[in-house]
Amino acid sequence: MNFFKNLFRKKKPVSAPLPSNAATAPLSEAQVWDLANGERDGKYIHLIAGSALDQGQRRENNEDSLLCFNGTLGAANSSLPLGLYVIADGMGGHRSGEVASETAVRALGQYLMQRLYKPLFGPDPQPAEESLRELMEGAVNEAHRAVKRAAPGGGCTLTAALVVGTQLVIAHLGDSRAYLVHRDGRMQQLTNDHTLVRRLQEMGQLTEAEAADHPQKSVLYRALGQGDLVQADFFSGTLSPNSFLLLCSDGLWGYVDEDDIQTIVNATASPYLACLHLVETANAAGGPDNISVVLARLVH
Repeated sequence: MNFFKNLFRKKKPVSAPLPSNAATAPLSEAQVWDLANGERDGKYIHLIAGSALDQGQRRENNEDSLLCFNGTLGAANSSLPLGLYVIADGMGGHRSGEVASETAVRALGQYLMQRLYKPLFGPDPQPAEESLRELMEGAVNEAHRAVKRAAPGGGCTLTAALVVGTQLVIAHLGDSRAYLVHRDGRMQQLTNDHTLVRRLQEMGQLTEAEAADHPQKSVLYRALGQGDLVQADFFSGTLSPNSFLLLCSDGLWGYVDEDDIQTIVNATASPYLACLHLVETANAAGGPDNISVVLARLVH
């Protein structure tokens, strides 16, 4: 079980500021060992997830890409849920955005499959040398290099969530978003938008109403594939069975109110059907942008 101990060891301080409304509470050492050794009172816990991707009503092509990967490693009375969820929204024109977003999703997924998931299934599992946070950092760097090679001049947003057991690690660049949607109707945004308009709001130079109608509200100051070095935000916390994890591009959150989003998520029978309903709602609002949605939660 050294593999799990290494994954959950104490992480380095976060270099980028985290959202003020995000409660970061990594698992304690005792919880880690409970998770790794399956001491869950016989309860089998697993992830369910759904996704949807749509061009929208006004775009000529789809520059969004996503990854929705679920798995469970179960034996005897133990289970270890595994999830990897990624959304990337491309930019750059002349197909650069499409290439950038797809490249980012594939590169990040391949990196984590090789370094996190593959060692779990060998006859002699080897302990990982990096924590989940460090693995995610490496994956973001690899995706950044891949995008620069595949789509020079292009780029994309990246919001990626890694779930191992109940532990959650998120990497973020751009203005796609990650939320926790709670059963009591609250929506908790876990990521900050890396837009110039949002930055001006934080500096007190724009009101929320002014920002909503600003002509440059989609201009990013951080994106994957742009510049020599990549600077992502990271969030570490836990995923509760009482909450949904929602990842989405601005084609959803920019045109559907949070109240409507949480109502759909909590009232729909499955994550997949909820994702379809969210896409339909964004299209009913005009569908001016590509729409991508991933929704996941833990269940007993």
